[in-house]
Amino acid sequence: MTTKTYVPNPVSPRVLGHHWSAKADRLQSATGVLMGVFLLFHLHFESSILLGKDAFYHVVHFLEGSIFSDDGKGFPIITQIISVFMLAVFVLHALTALRRFPTQLGQWRALQSSLNTIRHSDTRIWYFQLLTGAALFFLVPVHLFEMIQAPNIGPNMSAERVYHDNTWVLYALLLPAVVVHAVFGLYRVAVKWGLTFQRHKLRRFAHGLMIYLMVLGIASLMCYLLIGSELTLPVTPYSPS
Repeated sequence: MTTKTYVPNPVSPRVLGHHWSAKADRLQSATGVLMGVFLLFHLHFESSILLGKDAFYHVVHFLEGSIFSDDGKGFPIITQIISVFMLAVFVLHALTALRRFPTQLGQWRALQSSLNTIRHSDTRIWYFQLLTGAALFFLVPVHLFEMIQAPNIGPNMSAERVYHDNTWVLYALLLPAVVVHAVFGLYRVAVKWGLTFQRHKLRRFAHGLMIYLMVLGIASLMCYLLIGSELTLPVTPYSPS
């Protein structure tokens, strides 16, 4: 006759899980989706410079509430408010994501071993998110603080910042990191919360979206560099003729 002996679990219930852990997961996903969607709109708004200075000028001032201002130029403080809000969202996302960041040498070795032996696509996607997230931890605050301190946006002022202030270096590092992190992040949220079960098709779409956003961002950056190279200092804000 076989008897079963039940031994109390020596592990603390807090180690097995906590209701705050589930809330942190939801908060991480929500803030990630918010930033991912914001990036999609942001890159397309920025790319309006490809249609000419007038197009970018009108897009910027429309987003800054030009229809509500007497001079039709909008309110630059809106850019500051949005930047402060996105900085807060970024900090909240980073705090919830740091829970899963490997902090010990043994964890990094286990991760590398898993990547080399299992060859699992979603594990590699998580690894890329880990690397790009670490880079964005330093790059994103610099960009947002820049927008908070100098909210004046326009064809000439933005081009001056990119070309004469050499912020193209920041954007060249920020663009690939944020595109990869955001697109893969949206993919992982869709899979994690059961929004789709077609992982292969969704991965193909994610790869295509990354290529598209990279081309769009690089083209916009090159356009700002070209405009900036033609400006003479001191730069005056652009006004449509």
